[in-house]
Amino acid sequence: MKLLLTERASAIGGNPRRLMKRERVERAATRERNDVSQAGCRGPRRSRNDNGSTLVEVIVAMLIMATLAAGLLSMSAIALTQSENQGHLAARTAEYAQDKMEQLLVLSYGNSTSDTRVFPATPLGGTGLAVGGSNNPATPGVGYADYLDANGNLLVSNSATPPANWFYQRVWQVTQVSATLKEVRVTATVARAIGRTQRPTATLVSLKTDPF
Repeated sequence: MKLLLTERASAIGGNPRRLMKRERVERAATRERNDVSQAGCRGPRRSRNDNGSTLVEVIVAMLIMATLAAGLLSMSAIALTQSENQGHLAARTAEYAQDKMEQLLVLSYGNSTSDTRVFPATPLGGTGLAVGGSNNPATPGVGYADYLDANGNLLVSNSATPPANWFYQRVWQVTQVSATLKEVRVTATVARAIGRTQRPTATLVSLKTDPF
């Protein structure tokens, strides 16, 4: 090795020691360039701590997303309950109460026998506009209540016991206000509501005068 360096130094007219130092510097520079090039190809190294931190971040993100999803689901359930109870069922009870009120008001002031619990109404077998009845769905008066199924179809019920498949209930009460004036009060409700809420109920009040 020394002989080769001496010959090369003699050939170029230089100092062998200086030539050796120069070659060491060149080799070190070459190794450094190679290391930098390889590091650029491989990319930055990730330690085990970095991998563990990434896993923890993913778990935390999943927990946050699960919490948000649970909150959205609960809000959706509340919205659905309110929409069904206060939207659909409340509107139906008001509609069916209005239907019953129209059936009663079409009767004459002194009518006390027409049966509006069937459709079409019959001239006998009912209470007509006779004073009596109850405005409380829990204690309906005999002859002053009728029932509908979930689709709004009138169910036959000529006794105090309601049909097994009823969903809407209508009760009415007729009171004597004066010698020529009666008050008719109709309340419609449902058998059950969605969720632990009060059952939707609609009440209508109207006056009937004599001789109309």
